[in-house]
Amino acid sequence: MEQNKISRRNFLRVAGASATAAAMGGLVPAASAAGIKDLWSMDLQILATSDTHGKFDPWDYAANKADASGSVAQQATAIKENRTKTTLVVDAGDTIQANSAELFLKDDVHPMIAAQNAIGYDVYVTGNHEYNYGMATLEKVLSQQKAKVLTGNVYSPEGKPLADGYTIIKKGGVKIGVIGMVTPNITRWDAKNLEGWTVTNPVDESRKIIDKIKNDVDVIIGVMHMDIDNEYGVYGSGVTDLANACPEFDVIVAAHGHKSIPNKMINGVLVVENKNAGATVSDIHVYLERGLNGKWKVKDRTSENLIIKDYAPDPELTALLAEYDQRAKDDAVTPIGQLVGGDLAPENEIDCLPQAMVQDTALLDFINEVQMYYTDARVSATALTSMTSQMREGTIRKCDMASIYTYQNTLYKLQMNGWQLRQFMEWSAAFFKTWEPGDVTIAFDSSVRYYLYDAFAGVKYDLDISKQPGNRIQNLTWMDGRPVQDDDSFVVAVNNYRATTQLLAYADIFKEGDELPKLLEIDVRGDVGGIRELLGEYIRTVKGGTIEPHVDNNWKLVGNNWNAADHEKAVKLLREGKLALSENADSRTLPGKAITTADIAAF
Repeated sequence: MEQNKISRRNFLRVAGASATAAAMGGLVPAASAAGIKDLWSMDLQILATSDTHGKFDPWDYAANKADASGSVAQQATAIKENRTKTTLVVDAGDTIQANSAELFLKDDVHPMIAAQNAIGYDVYVTGNHEYNYGMATLEKVLSQQKAKVLTGNVYSPEGKPLADGYTIIKKGGVKIGVIGMVTPNITRWDAKNLEGWTVTNPVDESRKIIDKIKNDVDVIIGVMHMDIDNEYGVYGSGVTDLANACPEFDVIVAAHGHKSIPNKMINGVLVVENKNAGATVSDIHVYLERGLNGKWKVKDRTSENLIIKDYAPDPELTALLAEYDQRAKDDAVTPIGQLVGGDLAPENEIDCLPQAMVQDTALLDFINEVQMYYTDARVSATALTSMTSQMREGTIRKCDMASIYTYQNTLYKLQMNGWQLRQFMEWSAAFFKTWEPGDVTIAFDSSVRYYLYDAFAGVKYDLDISKQPGNRIQNLTWMDGRPVQDDDSFVVAVNNYRATTQLLAYADIFKEGDELPKLLEIDVRGDVGGIRELLGEYIRTVKGGTIEPHVDNNWKLVGNNWNAADHEKAVKLLREGKLALSENADSRTLPGKAITTADIAAF
């Protein structure tokens, strides 16, 4: 469609028009506009969300603490303030999983659906996590939606589509075709739930729909639960293939990747994507002009992602969801087991230096144990997600999982060889500064955040900090003592952040031309949740409600050949406040300068 540049100033808004009041709360915009300059031009707005993952209120239920980085309640405020008479509100899925959303699957109305109904969504498309709980549960939840549900590439054993593939909506005389699909890789992640069902390719389905409706609509919008790029090499699982095959799309709302893409042009198609957990809302404007023949033409498109932490939660919506909120908070403090025999992490020898960074501890060993159990991996890697991570002996509550695993990461399963593992381990080991004679404490690369350092399980190794980065992993063997060979092939468990940011891309670890690890599975046991939820599930169902500290001592720091008495003196002086380690501008990094023998000589 035509794309001549037209200034947004030429598309004046007429104040005073109100959006359609929605059911269940009747939330109408506090300030809205018609979006129509006259009969010859229009500003069609699309407000798009996705990957909200159970975040209906500004609260992290797994951690049992406030979290206003994003939520549907805050998105509601942003939508109210920006909505016009010519606005479509659409969601691209991953709605009913994570942040304790599974608690409400049997309710008459799920809180996430209640919230979307109250806001007044026009279109909803299923995400891959909607399939985690079985098709009967999914169909029950979808029946609660007041928005038009679209998913045009999932068919029942009888050949009936789960939902329509498209709808045509009229705004101000403009006819908008909206097409919705889900990534075909749901058959990989939820094969058991989809037994007998057929999942077709979104490119093929979209092509058929566009050929059918293109002469009957003025604008074509795609709402796709797919990331920008393909996964597993599956054609049509990323919206790049879709835009290249179907350039008739004016806008594609992508999802699934959990990253903010405010505007990206692919083959002349405007593509946007939102961050997860309600952190952003895509604000898209399609500017149209009507020709003398009465036909509307797209003249320009703009978009930005609204930052939702800047918006207060909508009071009407939080009131509507109050009962759900209380139930989730009560669930968070439910006892799930006992830790006996001591704390998971020893006390820090030096206050600002987490002990789990410098020695093997039961804390990280437990996380790796859980990751290996759920992936059947031979090797696992995990980071310390908070400098204060700890679990104390005694009763374990559900929310205590966040005290040992801060982030909402999910579990990924990769195939690696021995050479790739060594590169990964050497990259991680660069977190330490090289030990110099005279140093009596350990120093760290102050440009590297602590969560980029991983402890590994399933192998034995020494980390020699007297050597330069790239040469620090020594005596790398399997647990039975056999050396790890470069061509050994095995499964590795890591979190989604480590997988997508460092291991499956040419970035920090691997360079162009290197063979990358192979992705086997994302969001392992996504029906349970992320890694935090899996920790709790493991305690309850695998360990029978009781765990105890266990350290396998499979790795150790070596090369810091200081005099033990000098080190003890430095520790004493640090505890007394007579010496201090350097502080960095970034609180997520550790001291970059060691205490030396010269520093302690004056005492």
